[in-house]
Amino acid sequence: MKSEKMKFTARTFQGLEPVLAKELDHIGATDIVISKRAVDFTGDMKLLYTANLMLRTAIKIIMPIHYFTASTEEELYNAVKAIEWEKYMTVNSTFMIDTAVNSEFFNHSKYVAYKAKDAIVDRFREKFGSRPSVNFENPTLYIDVRISTDQCCISFNASGAPLFKRGYRQDTNEAPINECLAAGLVLLSGWQGDKDLLDPMCGSGTILIEAAMYAMNMAPNISRNDFGFKTWNDFDPKLLMEVKRTLRASKKALTCKIKGSDIDSKVISKAMVNISNAGLDEDISIRTKDFFTYEKQEKSVVLITNPPYHERMKSADINEMYATIGDLLKQHFINCEAWIISSNIDALKQVGLKPTIRIPLVNGKLECRFMQFEMYEGTRKYIPEQ
Repeated sequence: MKSEKMKFTARTFQGLEPVLAKELDHIGATDIVISKRAVDFTGDMKLLYTANLMLRTAIKIIMPIHYFTASTEEELYNAVKAIEWEKYMTVNSTFMIDTAVNSEFFNHSKYVAYKAKDAIVDRFREKFGSRPSVNFENPTLYIDVRISTDQCCISFNASGAPLFKRGYRQDTNEAPINECLAAGLVLLSGWQGDKDLLDPMCGSGTILIEAAMYAMNMAPNISRNDFGFKTWNDFDPKLLMEVKRTLRASKKALTCKIKGSDIDSKVISKAMVNISNAGLDEDISIRTKDFFTYEKQEKSVVLITNPPYHERMKSADINEMYATIGDLLKQHFINCEAWIISSNIDALKQVGLKPTIRIPLVNGKLECRFMQFEMYEGTRKYIPEQ
Protein backbone atom coordinates (compact mmCIF):
# COMPACT_ATOMS: atom_id res chain seq x y z
CA MET A 1 0.00 0.00 0.00
CA LYS A 2 2.80 2.41 0.86
CA SER A 3 4.19 2.29 -2.71
CA GLU A 4 0.77 2.54 -4.41
CA LYS A 5 0.27 5.77 -6.36
CA MET A 6 -2.71 7.85 -5.29
CA LYS A 7 -4.29 11.19 -6.13
CA PHE A 8 -4.09 14.01 -3.61
CA THR A 9 -4.94 17.71 -3.43
CA ALA A 10 -2.98 20.31 -1.47
CA ARG A 11 -4.96 23.42 -0.58
CA THR A 12 -3.41 26.85 -0.16
CA PHE A 13 -4.09 30.58 -0.21
CA GLN A 14 -4.95 32.38 -3.40
CA GLY A 15 -1.76 33.53 -5.10
CA LEU A 16 0.48 30.84 -3.58
CA GLU A 17 -0.48 28.05 -6.00
CA PRO A 18 2.69 28.39 -8.19
CA VAL A 19 5.12 28.17 -5.26
CA LEU A 20 3.18 25.25 -3.76
CA ALA A 21 3.45 23.45 -7.12
CA LYS A 22 7.24 24.00 -7.05
CA GLU A 23 7.40 22.64 -3.51
CA LEU A 24 5.53 19.52 -4.59
CA ASP A 25 7.80 19.02 -7.58
CA HIS A 26 10.83 19.37 -5.30
CA ILE A 27 9.70 16.52 -3.02
CA GLY A 28 8.93 14.21 -5.94
CA ALA A 29 5.22 14.61 -6.63
CA THR A 30 3.99 13.90 -10.18
CA ASP A 31 0.98 14.84 -12.30
CA ILE A 32 1.00 18.31 -10.72
CA VAL A 33 -1.98 20.44 -11.79
CA ILE A 34 -2.65 23.95 -10.46
CA SER A 35 -6.21 25.12 -9.80
CA LYS A 36 -7.74 27.89 -7.71
CA ARG A 37 -6.34 27.77 -4.17
CA ALA A 38 -5.26 24.17 -4.74
CA VAL A 39 -2.71 21.93 -6.44
CA ASP A 40 -3.53 18.35 -7.44
CA PHE A 41 -0.73 15.77 -7.48
CA THR A 42 0.07 12.06 -7.46
CA GLY A 43 2.28 10.20 -5.01
CA ASP A 44 2.56 7.25 -2.66
CA MET A 45 2.06 7.13 1.10
CA LYS A 46 5.69 8.08 1.72
CA LEU A 47 5.22 11.23 -0.35
CA LEU A 48 2.00 12.01 1.56
CA TYR A 49 3.85 11.87 4.88
CA THR A 50 6.69 13.95 3.46
CA ALA A 51 4.26 16.54 2.09
CA ASN A 52 2.56 17.01 5.44
CA LEU A 53 5.87 17.46 7.22
CA MET A 54 7.70 19.49 4.59
CA LEU A 55 5.33 21.69 2.58
CA ARG A 56 5.48 25.32 3.69
CA THR A 57 2.59 26.83 1.76
CA ALA A 58 -0.03 24.05 2.03
CA ILE A 59 -2.96 24.55 4.41
CA LYS A 60 -4.03 20.91 4.24
CA ILE A 61 -3.68 17.83 2.06
CA ILE A 62 -6.73 15.77 1.18
CA MET A 63 -7.22 12.41 -0.53
CA PRO A 64 -10.38 12.19 -2.69
CA ILE A 65 -12.25 8.90 -2.23
CA HIS A 66 -15.54 9.45 -4.04
CA TYR A 67 -17.06 11.69 -6.72
CA PHE A 68 -20.75 12.08 -7.59
CA THR A 69 -23.30 14.58 -8.84
CA ALA A 70 -26.15 15.91 -6.70
CA SER A 71 -28.56 18.78 -7.09
CA THR A 72 -30.98 17.93 -4.25
CA GLU A 73 -30.50 17.10 -0.59
CA GLU A 74 -31.95 13.63 -1.24
CA GLU A 75 -29.35 12.92 -3.94
CA LEU A 76 -26.61 14.17 -1.63
CA TYR A 77 -27.83 12.03 1.27
CA ASN A 78 -28.18 8.87 -0.83
CA ALA A 79 -24.76 9.26 -2.48
CA VAL A 80 -22.97 9.77 0.84
CA LYS A 81 -24.87 6.90 2.45
CA ALA A 82 -23.87 4.57 -0.41
CA ILE A 83 -20.16 4.95 0.42
CA GLU A 84 -18.75 1.94 2.32
CA TRP A 85 -17.83 3.93 5.41
CA GLU A 86 -17.24 0.75 7.40
CA LYS A 87 -14.03 0.30 5.38
CA TYR A 88 -12.66 3.45 6.97
CA MET A 89 -14.07 3.55 10.50
CA THR A 90 -16.09 1.63 13.09
CA VAL A 91 -19.02 2.43 15.36
CA ASN A 92 -16.46 3.41 18.01
CA SER A 93 -14.76 5.94 15.72
CA THR A 94 -15.37 9.67 15.74
CA PHE A 95 -15.49 12.03 12.78
CA MET A 96 -15.93 15.63 11.73
CA ILE A 97 -17.00 17.09 8.39
CA ASP A 98 -15.56 20.21 6.80
CA THR A 99 -17.51 21.64 3.85
CA ALA A 100 -16.93 24.11 1.04
CA VAL A 101 -19.94 24.83 -1.14
CA ASN A 102 -20.29 26.95 -4.28
CA SER A 103 -23.64 25.90 -5.69
CA GLU A 104 -27.06 27.27 -6.51
CA PHE A 105 -28.48 23.92 -5.37
CA PHE A 106 -27.06 24.06 -1.85
CA ASN A 107 -27.22 27.37 -0.05
CA HIS A 108 -25.55 26.59 3.25
CA SER A 109 -22.36 24.66 3.89
CA LYS A 110 -23.41 23.73 7.44
CA TYR A 111 -26.59 22.15 6.12
CA VAL A 112 -24.52 20.08 3.67
CA ALA A 113 -22.39 18.90 6.60
CA TYR A 114 -25.56 18.05 8.55
CA LYS A 115 -27.01 15.93 5.70
CA ALA A 116 -23.68 14.16 5.12
CA LYS A 117 -23.44 13.39 8.83
CA ASP A 118 -26.97 11.97 8.83
CA ALA A 119 -26.14 9.74 5.87
CA ILE A 120 -23.05 8.32 7.55
CA VAL A 121 -24.63 7.60 10.94
CA ASP A 122 -27.82 6.18 9.35
CA ARG A 123 -25.73 3.69 7.35
CA PHE A 124 -24.00 2.50 10.53
CA ARG A 125 -27.27 2.29 12.48
CA GLU A 126 -28.89 0.18 9.79
CA LYS A 127 -25.91 -2.17 9.44
CA PHE A 128 -24.64 -2.42 13.01
CA GLY A 129 -27.34 -0.99 15.29
CA SER A 130 -24.92 1.63 16.56
CA ARG A 131 -23.13 4.69 15.14
CA PRO A 132 -19.87 6.65 15.32
CA SER A 133 -19.98 10.06 17.03
CA VAL A 134 -19.11 13.53 15.84
CA ASN A 135 -16.01 15.07 17.45
CA PHE A 136 -14.87 18.55 16.44
CA GLU A 137 -11.75 18.58 18.61
CA ASN A 138 -9.85 15.38 17.91
CA PRO A 139 -11.77 13.06 15.55
CA THR A 140 -10.63 9.71 14.26
CA LEU A 141 -11.47 10.73 10.71
CA TYR A 142 -11.46 14.19 9.11
CA ILE A 143 -13.94 14.22 6.20
CA ASP A 144 -13.87 16.92 3.55
CA VAL A 145 -16.98 17.62 1.42
CA ARG A 146 -16.68 19.95 -1.59
CA ILE A 147 -19.52 20.91 -3.91
CA SER A 148 -19.18 23.03 -7.03
CA THR A 149 -22.56 23.46 -8.76
CA ASP A 150 -23.69 19.79 -8.75
CA GLN A 151 -20.21 18.21 -8.71
CA CYS A 152 -19.44 16.67 -5.33
CA CYS A 153 -16.20 15.27 -3.95
CA ILE A 154 -15.73 13.40 -0.69
CA SER A 155 -12.15 13.35 0.62
CA PHE A 156 -10.21 12.42 3.72
CA ASN A 157 -8.13 15.19 5.27
CA ALA A 158 -4.65 13.73 5.72
CA SER A 159 -3.42 16.75 7.67
CA GLY A 160 -6.09 17.03 10.33
CA ALA A 161 -5.61 20.45 11.89
CA PRO A 162 -4.38 23.06 9.37
CA LEU A 163 -0.70 22.73 8.49
CA PHE A 164 -0.03 26.36 9.40
CA LYS A 165 -0.42 25.30 13.02
CA ARG A 166 3.30 24.54 13.30
CA GLY A 167 3.28 24.66 17.10
CA TYR A 168 5.86 27.41 17.60
CA ARG A 169 3.55 30.41 17.64
CA GLN A 170 1.95 30.47 21.08
CA ASP A 171 2.26 34.18 21.72
CA THR A 172 0.94 36.49 19.02
CA ASN A 173 0.08 40.10 18.44
CA GLU A 174 -2.98 41.66 16.88
CA ALA A 175 -3.72 40.23 13.39
CA PRO A 176 -0.55 38.12 12.99
CA ILE A 177 0.34 36.99 9.49
CA ASN A 178 -0.46 33.34 8.79
CA GLU A 179 2.53 30.96 8.81
CA CYS A 180 1.79 29.53 5.35
CA LEU A 181 1.41 33.01 3.90
CA ALA A 182 4.64 34.14 5.58
CA ALA A 183 6.47 31.17 4.05
CA GLY A 184 4.86 32.01 0.72
CA LEU A 185 6.22 35.56 0.86
CA VAL A 186 9.73 34.19 1.35
CA LEU A 187 9.37 31.76 -1.56
CA LEU A 188 7.76 34.34 -3.86
CA SER A 189 10.62 36.76 -3.18
CA GLY A 190 13.10 34.31 -4.68
CA TRP A 191 15.38 34.61 -1.63
CA GLN A 192 17.57 31.53 -1.28
CA GLY A 193 19.35 32.20 2.00
CA ASP A 194 22.34 33.58 0.13
CA LYS A 195 21.87 37.16 1.42
CA ASP A 196 21.05 38.57 4.83
CA LEU A 197 17.31 38.95 5.43
CA LEU A 198 15.62 41.67 7.48
CA ASP A 199 12.10 42.25 8.74
CA PRO A 200 12.17 45.68 10.44
CA MET A 201 8.52 45.47 11.56
CA CYS A 202 8.59 41.82 12.55
CA GLY A 203 5.64 41.60 14.95
CA SER A 204 5.38 37.99 16.15
CA GLY A 205 8.46 37.05 14.11
CA THR A 206 6.59 34.74 11.74
CA ILE A 207 8.33 35.87 8.53
CA LEU A 208 11.73 35.53 10.21
CA ILE A 209 10.97 32.04 11.53
CA GLU A 210 9.63 30.78 8.20
CA ALA A 211 12.63 32.28 6.38
CA ALA A 212 15.10 30.61 8.74
CA MET A 213 13.42 27.22 8.39
CA TYR A 214 13.45 27.56 4.60
CA ALA A 215 17.13 28.59 4.44
CA MET A 216 18.06 25.64 6.68
CA ASN A 217 15.88 23.16 4.75
CA MET A 218 14.09 22.50 8.02
CA ALA A 219 10.72 20.76 7.71
CA PRO A 220 8.21 23.17 9.30
CA ASN A 221 6.06 20.42 10.81
CA ILE A 222 8.83 17.99 11.79
CA SER A 223 7.97 18.38 15.50
CA ARG A 224 4.22 18.14 15.08
CA ASN A 225 2.66 14.91 16.35
CA ASP A 226 -0.96 15.08 15.23
CA PHE A 227 -1.92 14.39 11.62
CA GLY A 228 -5.16 13.11 10.14
CA PHE A 229 -3.41 10.20 8.38
CA LYS A 230 -2.21 8.75 11.70
CA THR A 231 -5.69 7.33 12.43
CA TRP A 232 -6.19 5.84 8.96
CA ASN A 233 -6.41 2.05 8.78
CA ASP A 234 -3.29 1.83 6.61
CA PHE A 235 -1.11 4.19 8.69
CA ASP A 236 2.50 2.99 8.71
CA PRO A 237 4.38 4.33 11.79
CA LYS A 238 7.70 2.84 10.65
CA LEU A 239 7.43 4.63 7.32
CA LEU A 240 6.70 7.93 9.11
CA MET A 241 9.78 7.44 11.29
CA GLU A 242 11.84 6.80 8.16
CA VAL A 243 10.53 9.99 6.54
CA LYS A 244 11.32 12.00 9.68
CA ARG A 245 14.88 10.61 9.84
CA THR A 246 15.46 11.56 6.19
CA LEU A 247 14.13 15.08 6.68
CA ARG A 248 16.13 15.68 9.85
CA ALA A 249 19.29 14.53 8.07
CA SER A 250 18.69 17.01 5.25
CA LYS A 251 18.72 20.03 7.58
CA LYS A 252 21.66 22.36 6.91
CA ALA A 253 23.43 25.20 8.67
CA LEU A 254 22.44 28.81 8.12
CA THR A 255 24.95 30.76 6.01
CA CYS A 256 23.41 34.24 6.29
CA LYS A 257 22.07 36.54 8.97
CA ILE A 258 18.34 36.76 9.65
CA LYS A 259 17.43 39.86 11.61
CA GLY A 260 14.29 41.57 12.81
CA SER A 261 13.08 44.47 14.88
CA ASP A 262 9.94 46.16 16.14
CA ILE A 263 9.29 49.46 17.87
CA ASP A 264 7.34 47.77 20.70
CA SER A 265 9.42 45.92 23.29
CA LYS A 266 6.39 43.86 24.37
CA VAL A 267 5.98 42.68 20.78
CA ILE A 268 9.66 41.74 20.64
CA SER A 269 9.25 39.71 23.84
CA LYS A 270 6.46 37.72 22.21
CA ALA A 271 8.54 37.19 19.06
CA MET A 272 11.43 35.90 21.18
CA VAL A 273 9.13 33.26 22.71
CA ASN A 274 8.02 32.10 19.27
CA ILE A 275 11.60 31.99 17.95
CA SER A 276 12.63 29.93 20.99
CA ASN A 277 9.69 27.56 20.49
CA ALA A 278 10.87 27.01 16.92
CA GLY A 279 14.37 26.17 18.19
CA LEU A 280 15.90 29.09 16.30
CA ASP A 281 17.34 31.20 19.14
CA GLU A 282 20.85 31.03 17.69
CA ASP A 283 19.73 31.63 14.10
CA ILE A 284 17.54 34.74 14.35
CA SER A 285 18.49 38.00 16.04
CA ILE A 286 15.85 40.58 16.95
CA ARG A 287 15.86 43.86 18.83
CA THR A 288 13.58 46.69 19.88
CA LYS A 289 14.08 49.45 17.31
CA ASP A 290 12.01 51.95 15.35
CA PHE A 291 12.35 51.22 11.62
CA PHE A 292 12.45 54.93 10.91
CA THR A 293 15.69 55.29 12.91
CA TYR A 294 17.51 52.61 10.89
CA GLU A 295 21.03 53.50 9.88
CA LYS A 296 22.32 53.27 6.32
CA GLN A 297 22.95 49.65 5.37
CA GLU A 298 26.57 48.81 4.63
CA LYS A 299 25.81 45.61 2.74
CA SER A 300 23.02 44.35 0.53
CA VAL A 301 20.05 42.82 2.35
CA VAL A 302 16.67 41.44 1.36
CA LEU A 303 13.89 43.14 3.31
CA ILE A 304 10.50 41.41 3.66
CA THR A 305 7.90 43.04 5.88
CA ASN A 306 4.23 43.45 6.64
CA PRO A 307 3.81 47.05 7.90
CA PRO A 308 1.33 47.50 10.74
CA TYR A 309 -2.16 48.51 9.79
CA HIS A 310 -4.87 49.39 12.26
CA GLU A 311 -8.39 50.30 11.25
CA ARG A 312 -8.38 52.98 13.95
CA MET A 313 -5.49 54.79 12.24
CA LYS A 314 -6.45 57.79 10.17
CA SER A 315 -5.82 57.54 6.43
CA ALA A 316 -3.51 60.55 6.60
CA ASP A 317 -1.37 58.86 9.28
CA ILE A 318 -1.19 55.60 7.29
CA ASN A 319 -0.26 57.44 4.10
CA GLU A 320 2.43 59.40 5.93
CA MET A 321 3.88 56.20 7.39
CA TYR A 322 4.11 54.54 3.97
CA ALA A 323 5.63 57.67 2.43
CA THR A 324 8.27 57.64 5.17
CA ILE A 325 8.96 53.96 4.48
CA GLY A 326 9.66 54.88 0.85
CA ASP A 327 11.99 57.72 1.83
CA LEU A 328 13.94 55.49 4.23
CA LEU A 329 14.33 52.74 1.65
CA LYS A 330 15.59 55.21 -0.94
CA GLN A 331 18.10 56.80 1.41
CA HIS A 332 19.32 53.97 3.65
CA PHE A 333 18.81 50.74 1.69
CA ILE A 334 20.80 51.35 -1.50
CA ASN A 335 21.59 48.15 -3.44
CA CYS A 336 18.99 46.30 -1.40
CA GLU A 337 15.78 44.55 -2.34
CA ALA A 338 12.58 45.39 -0.43
CA TRP A 339 9.35 43.39 -0.42
CA ILE A 340 6.24 44.85 1.22
CA ILE A 341 2.85 43.20 1.68
CA SER A 342 -0.18 45.29 2.55
CA SER A 343 -3.96 45.19 2.26
CA ASN A 344 -4.02 48.99 1.98
CA ILE A 345 -3.51 49.48 -1.76
CA ASP A 346 -3.87 53.27 -1.55
CA ALA A 347 -1.21 53.46 1.15
CA LEU A 348 1.17 51.35 -0.94
CA LYS A 349 1.02 54.03 -3.61
CA GLN A 350 2.42 56.48 -1.08
CA VAL A 351 5.70 54.55 -0.90
CA GLY A 352 6.56 56.58 -3.99
CA LEU A 353 8.89 53.99 -5.51
CA LYS A 354 8.16 52.11 -8.71
CA PRO A 355 7.58 48.43 -7.91
CA THR A 356 9.36 45.92 -10.14
CA ILE A 357 6.95 43.11 -9.22
CA ARG A 358 3.32 43.19 -8.03
CA ILE A 359 1.74 39.98 -6.77
CA PRO A 360 -1.93 39.85 -5.70
CA LEU A 361 -2.47 37.78 -2.55
CA VAL A 362 -5.13 37.23 0.09
CA ASN A 363 -4.45 37.52 3.83
CA GLY A 364 -7.48 36.10 5.61
CA LYS A 365 -10.35 37.89 3.89
CA LEU A 366 -8.24 40.88 2.88
CA GLU A 367 -7.00 41.38 -0.65
CA CYS A 368 -3.32 42.32 -0.58
CA ARG A 369 -0.46 43.27 -2.83
CA PHE A 370 3.05 41.93 -2.37
CA MET A 371 5.42 44.37 -4.05
CA GLN A 372 9.13 44.30 -4.79
CA PHE A 373 11.18 47.50 -4.82
CA GLU A 374 14.76 47.31 -6.08
CA MET A 375 16.90 50.01 -4.54
CA TYR A 376 19.98 51.29 -6.33
CA GLU A 377 22.09 54.43 -6.41
CA GLY A 378 19.99 57.21 -7.87
CA THR A 379 16.60 55.53 -7.31
CA ARG A 380 14.00 58.16 -7.91
CA LYS A 381 10.67 58.75 -6.31
CA TYR A 382 7.82 57.39 -8.39
CA ILE A 383 4.44 59.07 -8.65
CA PRO A 384 1.89 56.35 -9.45
CA GLU A 385 -1.17 56.96 -11.56
CA GLN A 386 -4.15 57.94 -9.45
